[in-house]
Amino acid sequence: MKKVFTMIVATVVMFGALAQNKEDKPVLKDYFDSASYAIGRDIFYGMTRQWDSQQLPINKQIAFRAMMDCLNGNDTWTDQMAMPLLQRFQQAFEERQRGELQKNIDAGAKYMEEIANNKSVYSTQSGLKYKIVKKGNGKKPSLHKGEKGKTPDKVKVHYTGKLIDGKIFDSSIQRGNPITFQLDQVIPGWTEGLQLMDEGSTYMLYIPYNLAYGEHAQGDIPAGSTLVFEVQLLEINPK
Repeated sequence: MKKVFTMIVATVVMFGALAQNKEDKPVLKDYFDSASYAIGRDIFYGMTRQWDSQQLPINKQIAFRAMMDCLNGNDTWTDQMAMPLLQRFQQAFEERQRGELQKNIDAGAKYMEEIANNKSVYSTQSGLKYKIVKKGNGKKPSLHKGEKGKTPDKVKVHYTGKLIDGKIFDSSIQRGNPITFQLDQVIPGWTEGLQLMDEGSTYMLYIPYNLAYGEHAQGDIPAGSTLVFEVQLLEINPK
């Protein structure tokens, strides 16, 4: 979390060095000027999107005014004035992140307890739960553990991934393009779950946070999230 905040602060400082006064439209004389403009634009959108995704309570107009003051030599603050505020902001940010993480973990645990009452849902020793939607031909992929000279199987799958509130965060089915990967190249819940499946089958995989992305956010997946996947195992070791 501290690393994320430090990166945000560093980005702000870097943007301040590239910022342009609204009244001074830059003249792009050559490739390097154009590239500089493109870099500044990329930093701006990358920074503000990160603020929004992290739901940081930053007043953008004031932040940008500070950047312009620094650029134009009008900054009257000292590091001694700024650092306590940055430290306090960082502390509040980390406390909020810890609260949201625990909230997601608790919600996932409750969800897993509820679906455990469904007789068609099975559990493994690791905590993974699954439901057989459609059976396949009996052939299952393997990691080939302990077999010298053999690598894990590759699989071709279609899937839809959801949070426990039903929100879809990713779907190869919606894209119309299945994916192929080696069994050891995905989250632990997928590696284990796919070895339970046979070719041509469709399973629901209910993956607790510790078998998914753990305490780290991943794109649209909040930290500590339990995930629900509908997975179709189309083919093992496709040519």
